[in-house]
Amino acid sequence: MSNIQELEDLTTQVRRDILRMVHRVNSGHPGGSLGCAEFFVSLYNEVMETHKDFSMDGIGEDLFFLSNGHISPVYYSVLARAGFFPVDELNTFRLIDSRLQGHPTTHEGLPGVRIASGSLGQGMSVAIGAAEAKKLNSDNHLVYSLHGDGELQEGQNWEAIMYASARKIDNLIATIDLNGQQIDGSTDDVLPLGSVKGKFEAFGWTVIEIEEGNNIKAILDGMAKAKTLTGKGKPVCVLLKTVMGNGVDFMMHTHAWHGKAPNDEQLEIGLAQNTETLGDY
Repeated sequence: MSNIQELEDLTTQVRRDILRMVHRVNSGHPGGSLGCAEFFVSLYNEVMETHKDFSMDGIGEDLFFLSNGHISPVYYSVLARAGFFPVDELNTFRLIDSRLQGHPTTHEGLPGVRIASGSLGQGMSVAIGAAEAKKLNSDNHLVYSLHGDGELQEGQNWEAIMYASARKIDNLIATIDLNGQQIDGSTDDVLPLGSVKGKFEAFGWTVIEIEEGNNIKAILDGMAKAKTLTGKGKPVCVLLKTVMGNGVDFMMHTHAWHGKAPNDEQLEIGLAQNTETLGDY
């Protein structure tokens, strides 16, 4: 898939999936999921090189690790739409015994999911370990990861970030979703992050910024640039500036929809703002 319009149409459908999944069980995290829809669609349809037949060893393909696992709705939707598992399985989101739990898990063997995530701050360590394994195995493919900005308040991140530069883990592209919101309010109000770019650079990383993190062309251009910076002795950090709740006007620019499901009326408003493109499940 290389047509920007096709990617935008898929993103619209993914937003519909997110809204319907969370509404159906009156539980989940729509805000961050909506904000990262363009990123996930771009990542799985253009940026990464992945095998059609999923295997946990990940040999000979790019790998992705979701650290902020609460945005599982967008993850599941994009995986399903990319053919990792049937789209109609999205109906089982957050149900007992489902493979699509509120935070991704591995014990049920959902294709596409490599780690259980949601305990914030741990994904960076896992991604670095996977990237180091690829180096040891002489596998030239890349490791990608996604982290929330509020998640950077967890100290384990910074131990891992320091390790990655010290060990020259230059086959890793870690993306930070900079939406400025977390569950209790804005990141500036809860625990200010200061200059995230300055911090990563001080820890020895190469940093690029994608100012329009909800624009597919900007994402594709930014991730293409990030790829060119790998293999040069430093891990790469992408600062993706997104809007929480993007695409649903009453959910945008606020932490209020970090972990709240829309009611029936709100669902219809959100769906009306995102017209069906590929068929609902």
